[in-house]
Amino acid sequence: MKEFGLIVLAYLLGSIPTALLISKSFFGIDIREYGSGNMGATNTFRVLGPRYGTIVMVIDILKGLAATLLCFMLPFYVDNELARINMMIGLGLSAVVGHIFPVFANFKGGKGVATLFGMIVALQPVVAASCVAVFIVVLYLTRYVSLSSILAALMLPVCVLWIWNENELLYRIFALLVAILVLVTHQKNIIRLIKGVESRIPILKHRDRRRNRRRS
Repeated sequence: MKEFGLIVLAYLLGSIPTALLISKSFFGIDIREYGSGNMGATNTFRVLGPRYGTIVMVIDILKGLAATLLCFMLPFYVDNELARINMMIGLGLSAVVGHIFPVFANFKGGKGVATLFGMIVALQPVVAASCVAVFIVVLYLTRYVSLSSILAALMLPVCVLWIWNENELLYRIFALLVAILVLVTHQKNIIRLIKGVESRIPILKHRDRRRNRRRS
């Protein structure tokens, strides 16, 4: 019964509509009516700029992190590693579902990548660091948040299954499911990337201006 209560609490944490709250509080708009119509960090970067996009991303990461760590509220999971990992995965996924289908925003949310990342930070910080490295490098080179998110998500099963070869079966399944989930939720972005019409976020413009001056 206590576990069920924590699962519900994790869902409610994930349901906090960060992008919607910020867009309405500071700009008087519903972020879902602009850009891709998505209530996540990527669309916030695109519509409101890097400052507010970063704020949304950080808070959404913290939602996943906090939800996953709720398991430590129950003493049983402190000393039982296997049960703790299983519970953390359940709590984290509940928060991700909350982000994608938030009860506080008519069940129309974001894609859950940042919240997923917060969950991975709680589960395995070293793996999370590897995913972050991939995300930052790809973002720096391309300025596509969607592509950076996709490749970072694909890095997760690579780390879990091959680089660190984690033995826990549920963790291995989880890593594969995360990669599949991100690919499914980014189908439209993948199509736009293939067509060459995906939007880039407005960062590193000074770098692009220097390159353009050199070419001219």
